[in-house]
Amino acid sequence: MIFNQFGNKPQFFDALSVCENIPTVIKALEKHYSEATDFLNDAFSTFAETGERTDSKSVTYPYLLLHLRSKKADGINPSGFVSIRGPGWYGTSITHPEIFKDYLIDQLGLIERGYEVEYYVGASDEIIPVAFAIDPSTFEMKDGSAKTIGDYFALPDLKRIHDNLADGAIEQSNDEPLPLSLFPALRTDYSLQRLKHYTGTSPAHFQKFVIFTNYQRYVDEFIEHAKDVLGDGVHTGFSSPGVGLIKSAEDYKPAMDYKLPQMPAYHLMCDNNEGITLINIGVGPSNAKTITDHVAVLRSHCWLMLGHCGGLRNTQTLGDFVLAHAYLRDDQILDEMLPPTIPLPTIAEVQIALTNAISNVMKLSGKEMKQHVRTGTVVTTDDRNWEMRYASLRTRLNQSRAIAIDMESATIAANGYRYRVPYGTLLCVSDRPLHGEIKLPGSAEAFYRSRVAQHLNIGLEAVSIMKDAAQSGTLHSRKLRSLDDPVFR
Repeated sequence: MIFNQFGNKPQFFDALSVCENIPTVIKALEKHYSEATDFLNDAFSTFAETGERTDSKSVTYPYLLLHLRSKKADGINPSGFVSIRGPGWYGTSITHPEIFKDYLIDQLGLIERGYEVEYYVGASDEIIPVAFAIDPSTFEMKDGSAKTIGDYFALPDLKRIHDNLADGAIEQSNDEPLPLSLFPALRTDYSLQRLKHYTGTSPAHFQKFVIFTNYQRYVDEFIEHAKDVLGDGVHTGFSSPGVGLIKSAEDYKPAMDYKLPQMPAYHLMCDNNEGITLINIGVGPSNAKTITDHVAVLRSHCWLMLGHCGGLRNTQTLGDFVLAHAYLRDDQILDEMLPPTIPLPTIAEVQIALTNAISNVMKLSGKEMKQHVRTGTVVTTDDRNWEMRYASLRTRLNQSRAIAIDMESATIAANGYRYRVPYGTLLCVSDRPLHGEIKLPGSAEAFYRSRVAQHLNIGLEAVSIMKDAAQSGTLHSRKLRSLDDPVFR
């Protein structure tokens, strides 16, 4: 008998089956999920044709339960990747195991290196909402049927779709399994659906390094870069809204009349999803929170913000770069979930990668770099016309020693902190409103031509540098872990 275990068996333990190893775990999860969703699709097809449902059976997400027994004498605890409190029961519901297969294999393999593990897979107590299991565009509904969907099928249970676990808002009971993951199946499925809607691309195409930007010109440069490197033996494909997945540059033929989604995403794909996703989130902290709330379920290696900012110092010139070492959060969008009094630590590995990338791309070092790159505090505001209230902001900007202002960076960093995703910010000064240097058509065009490609290349180089750190575990900093984090990173 093992004393002082964490967690306990779930109430539905008798519905779970033992799995011998990680491959059988994955197969069991995939089998349960595919059978459940196939059943829902068949039932909904009948409903769409007749307006009735002949079988009222509810189907549930698969559940993955781990019983961590004794710690291996020669085992290790790779704390950057997993957070194990000790022997006991840990579990979570799972959705779309085909999307998370590599992630699950990676996490379970790391746990096995430290502990003797027993695996159980079976039906959870979370019912799959029909909206998360079907593609509505593939069904033609009988007139009036749409109004009665809720009479025959489960709809999303909003009481169970929340971030209480990520926000540390609940105390975990030792009478049930402790959580394996920050995001159970319902919360994950909700975000996967939102990602399709907002980005116009499949969640399966998202890569583990994500670059956020607030200007279309970065997208244009990224597309050209992707076309240049496709087929080089490293990059396996390119996915974009309105085009889908292509394998060669010649196949990139966007339709002229295609309407882009709100926050289009572009995926330069590599094996094991180790490539780069670039998302044009537009302007404002609301968009920044919305998209990062959903990208978080995919457990990225890193989030980078590459965009434009207003320079606040008279020593800056247009085109200079700003590497954020701290954030002044005036965006207000996350204050309820993460009070602005909570400090956001910089992630050393990301900062070093960005610094080295600047040096490599711009061929600068030492004093030369200081002439073109400023490090310090970036203030993120929710007011695009903040200049109109500069008199009331002046003291706050002065006390914070802010060197630049934008509308997205601190929001992304704060959500990276909330969701335990390493983050970093490199901005480019596009105007200096406090010093009379504003964006004018002529100067702006010259600025864009000279800086956007260089800025993006720095971001791409930083990702290249961080890949080794991601594999070794040093990128996934322990400073982002809470006192009682789930096991999976």
